[in-house]
Amino acid sequence: MSVTANGTDAGSGDGTVAQALARAGAAGLERLDAQLLLLSALGRDRQDRAWLITHDDAPLPAPVRRRFDALCARRLEGEPLAYLVGEKEFFGMTLQVDARVLVPRPDTETLVEWALELLAARSRPRIIDLGTGSGAIALALQRACPDAFVQAVDRSAEALSVARDNARRLELPLHLRQACWLEEDAGGWDLIVANPPYIAAGDPHLPALRHEPVSALVAGPDGLDDLRRIAQAAPTQLAPGGWLLLEHGWDQAAAVRDLLRSAGFVQVASRRDLGGVERCSGGRLET
Repeated sequence: MSVTANGTDAGSGDGTVAQALARAGAAGLERLDAQLLLLSALGRDRQDRAWLITHDDAPLPAPVRRRFDALCARRLEGEPLAYLVGEKEFFGMTLQVDARVLVPRPDTETLVEWALELLAARSRPRIIDLGTGSGAIALALQRACPDAFVQAVDRSAEALSVARDNARRLELPLHLRQACWLEEDAGGWDLIVANPPYIAAGDPHLPALRHEPVSALVAGPDGLDDLRRIAQAAPTQLAPGGWLLLEHGWDQAAAVRDLLRSAGFVQVASRRDLGGVERCSGGRLET
């Protein structure tokens, strides 16, 4: 393939914005994904999709086209779009993400919304987010509750580095601690939130998640190992009347409610995500 002086391909006819997007679509890429990847290859903001439409006949320099083709190939292999563009929207925030952490899911916003309802009547609440990853939940709660003390815990130093960078960029105070769930914790929390691993080791959907850290996904043969551990440990770490909220798998709500009741929690309930799935369960420690 020959390239002209302005960087466009002289022979194949795929050197403009419109042609590159059409080529990606023909390869099987969704149009929105292709647009965001092209903006990334161009070094433009992800909000500049209108620019692609108004400049659809703009020629693409060869280096840009090569970057775009490489990104498209990785996306078609199943790599998350967020890793390729380096960011993900969550609860009105733009978070930087990469392969050190899970990609924040919209379903997790259900947990944040429930938490904010519980915190509405509390002054200066103490909150701990277990398995914080990118810091998505902790940062959303800190932004919505400026007077809260929010601690973000993860056993992965690399994940904590991502959360720290997000906190700095968003200019939000976040107390970070490397630990496995509630080990060596001082307690006294008004709210414990967690989105722990909850996929069973043999789940057939795991291959589709191969680009994300397996340690943040898999939790034993039934997917409940970490949920059990947190539910059992939380009562000694909560302040009287404090709440524990847990995200879990689409078919685990009943099992998690049983775990919470067995640990002594009251007002045990579940919340559904936008798809109607029981995505989170929680309970209150009796006063």
